[in-house]
Amino acid sequence: MALRIKSHWSDPDRARSLDEVAGALAFIAWRIALDRAINLHCERFVYRDDAQRLAVIEEYLVFLIQIADRLAHARLDEDRRRDLITGFARRVFDHVQDNATDLLGPGAHGAAFIERLNARSGEYAEYGFTDEGPSYPLLRHLGFEIQRLMGEGQENRWVIDQVMDQDGWEAYRRFDRAFADLFESDPV
Repeated sequence: MALRIKSHWSDPDRARSLDEVAGALAFIAWRIALDRAINLHCERFVYRDDAQRLAVIEEYLVFLIQIADRLAHARLDEDRRRDLITGFARRVFDHVQDNATDLLGPGAHGAAFIERLNARSGEYAEYGFTDEGPSYPLLRHLGFEIQRLMGEGQENRWVIDQVMDQDGWEAYRRFDRAFADLFESDPV
């Protein structure tokens, strides 16, 4: 089943704040990350439990925050870029906290996500991004991190290839399209 993402504003003539764009991006990123985690399962990769599945979703979310930062760099000045990415990360934090609480029970689930985001930000900063999208090493790093989360057992030994060659690219393409759509009418 194809994932449908609404990425156009219902009133395209109304100016949007960066905070509104950040909220929309966070919702879209959550949907894409969830879809990619489900796709791994459909491709016969095996999750041990809901916590592991949620960790994979979070890894995709970290990747998409890095992509958003790269896309915003080309479109916004430094202050607006920082405001957008900070707002986006905060909204993603809320999605992680709410969904993790529903799945795993009470806890500081969002704090663990922020630790992951901070660690990965330094790692992803070393990888390239061009007009065509993320570099092979950037996608390989995403695949590597998901492989570490899912393990290298027989059922998951090729997950890194699936992420690098298919799912990472698909997540990027969907997010890039949505990002561009949301900025059709330039936010204030």
